[in-house]
Amino acid sequence: MADGTGQIKRHEDLRDLIEHFEALGELARVDGADWDLEVGAVAELTAQKDPGRGPAVLFDNIKGYPEGFRILSGAPNSFRRLATVLGLPMPDDEIALVRSYLERIRQGGADLIPPVEVSDGPILENILEGDDVDLFKFPVPKVHELDGNRYIGTDDMVVMRDPEDGHINLGTYRIAVHDKNTAGIWISPGKHGRFIREKYFKQGKPCPVLISCGQDPLLFLASHQEIRGGVSELDYAGGQRGRPFEVIPSKSHGLPIPANAEIVLEGTIHPGEEREEGPFGEFMGYYASEASMQPVVRIERIYHRNNPILTLAVPSRPPENFTFARSAVKSAMIWDEVEKAGLAGVTGVWCHEAGAGRLFNVIAIKQGYPGHAKQAGMLAANCRAGNYAGRWTITVDDDINPADINDVIWALSTRCDPVEDVDFIRRAWSTPLDPLLPKPPYESNRAVVDACKPWGRLNEFPITAEAGPELRRRVKEKWPELFA
Repeated sequence: MADGTGQIKRHEDLRDLIEHFEALGELARVDGADWDLEVGAVAELTAQKDPGRGPAVLFDNIKGYPEGFRILSGAPNSFRRLATVLGLPMPDDEIALVRSYLERIRQGGADLIPPVEVSDGPILENILEGDDVDLFKFPVPKVHELDGNRYIGTDDMVVMRDPEDGHINLGTYRIAVHDKNTAGIWISPGKHGRFIREKYFKQGKPCPVLISCGQDPLLFLASHQEIRGGVSELDYAGGQRGRPFEVIPSKSHGLPIPANAEIVLEGTIHPGEEREEGPFGEFMGYYASEASMQPVVRIERIYHRNNPILTLAVPSRPPENFTFARSAVKSAMIWDEVEKAGLAGVTGVWCHEAGAGRLFNVIAIKQGYPGHAKQAGMLAANCRAGNYAGRWTITVDDDINPADINDVIWALSTRCDPVEDVDFIRRAWSTPLDPLLPKPPYESNRAVVDACKPWGRLNEFPITAEAGPELRRRVKEKWPELFA
């Protein structure tokens, strides 16, 4: 929600954001849905109807659960809501949002701000221990028809402490409910949480964890991005917020609980203790992993607010109810990384929702020298933010809107020679969730595509057949009802 200057009003927690979303006209309320498939299907269909512009969905009176035990889907999944979450001026479109986010990074607005410890907060309104621990107290959804479990952790934040250097890591990993006090956790190879867990196991110790299942979307966004090792995502999220998050040390392990979170589980992962988990419909749009033996989290304690809100991400055939937010943040991170590597002339970056925000990335440049387009594509494909599971990296000219798939396909169709302009990267970092990778090692091949006008023909390349900027402006002003 913007104030009179166009700047977004700051929020303290998820509940403030829900009020802001409603004021924007971007919140839908659904009463009476069944946790068994209906909640997931409504969230999925809503996200697919109008990608980047559809509403967040707040579910209440969920079948079998008391009024006030709610689920929120798609919190930051439009360019207006994401700007609200990030505290940025209200943008006109996707690339304006990415530019605004990038400008914050360049001006030091994303400096690390560590959390501050407090002794109390809303998350302590209810504490369940011993026999009172019951994960089914909450309307945990079965998201997809072929899922093997109900999943309490999808739009979640898993907190771990590295046993060697003590830094706090946040990650988003899927959390399945097995029974009232045990959960399954699936972590992709190469993720920091997996490294931390293995460090504890090598020492013969259980790995302490917190699992936040409802929180400020800023924490979720920081948790599932490829932030460099050794940097706490909690500090990173504080930098994006412009002020520190307040945290409370957890009772058993002293891990930081966001004071304004909705639902937080505290527990431990024990070496050698596994249980069958999955399958689960995943973010590439497939049931990419069969049921398998995965580590178990013994839940020792549950913290939750009164009338708690469980946050929900629905991995499915994209566009999904969280891919827009991922696309925007990842686009800005790629833009920042390639410029730090020395690339000039970048005019836009967009990681397309149809590629699940990771697999189809487009970078636009104003060509300045021979090889510029090739350099841009290779840097975007190999920087940390663009490398994980990326399959296609497309470079286009500055007259192409990288977020407009019609523009991109037109450039591919008319400016790219498939024999001359496509390069390949082999055996790059990927994930078991990639449907093309049936078994380890989880490395995938990549295409880097130059869809720019040939450098040697820039001055003689045919002129684009379209109305000029001034004529377009004049026509839009004369007949505004046609172009609202």
